[in-house]
Amino acid sequence: MTDHLHNRLPFAPWADPRTRRLPGVLPVEGDDWLRVDEAYGGQMRLRDRLIAEVPGRVHALLPEGRAAAGELLDRVVAGELPRLGFSVTGQEVTRPDGVRVRLDRAEPLLTLGRLCQNDFCLHLKQGDEHVLVGAILCFPAGWTLAEKIGRPLSRIHGPVQSYDDDIARRVQRMFDAIRPGQPLWRANGLIYTETDLFYPRTEAAPRKRPEDGAGYVRSERQCFVKLAVSGAVVFSIHTYLLRQEDLTAE
Repeated sequence: MTDHLHNRLPFAPWADPRTRRLPGVLPVEGDDWLRVDEAYGGQMRLRDRLIAEVPGRVHALLPEGRAAAGELLDRVVAGELPRLGFSVTGQEVTRPDGVRVRLDRAEPLLTLGRLCQNDFCLHLKQGDEHVLVGAILCFPAGWTLAEKIGRPLSRIHGPVQSYDDDIARRVQRMFDAIRPGQPLWRANGLIYTETDLFYPRTEAAPRKRPEDGAGYVRSERQCFVKLAVSGAVVFSIHTYLLRQEDLTAE
């Protein structure tokens, strides 16, 4: 099934000089860090199935990340969902596709995974670096949550060839400098032959980049949001996937 595909790409990072060079980070305009788009229904059906069938492959939460996960759920439910077309009534949320989801605050990230198209990764500062302490990751683009949980940023990105020492220092400075109420975003662009959004790969068996013209473009809109109470940095990922032929000439 391909009902999780998009019919357009709202932003092409390779076409804008501000985002072409790593890390290519810009301020978020207004409240635009979470989105609902034309692929919401198809993507959410896939997320519901993954969370029901393989929760251990798409979710991880360390004890030190539990408070931040609860804070994130409360922020999203109270501050973001109503403006995106969700209905919140007591302990239940009705999604834009009509599906009702119970607010399970004992499992905050799994609950978020059934509400939002976004994946969410939580990072807390431990020593000199931010460490991944929790995530709901239904749409990994060639990496595996089990290999990254509990790791610092430099170790998480170790297999990425372009993530050199200079980029690592710049990214860590950015995580240190993010302030509540001032989220940032960036985007990437990848070529794929597959339409699988759930695409985990281990470090020992990484994805091989196909040739141009392979069929599909996968782009992640990644936002960085600082939580006011816990101080955690939320790394959110909204995944676009579309046929290359659906790209505009621009």
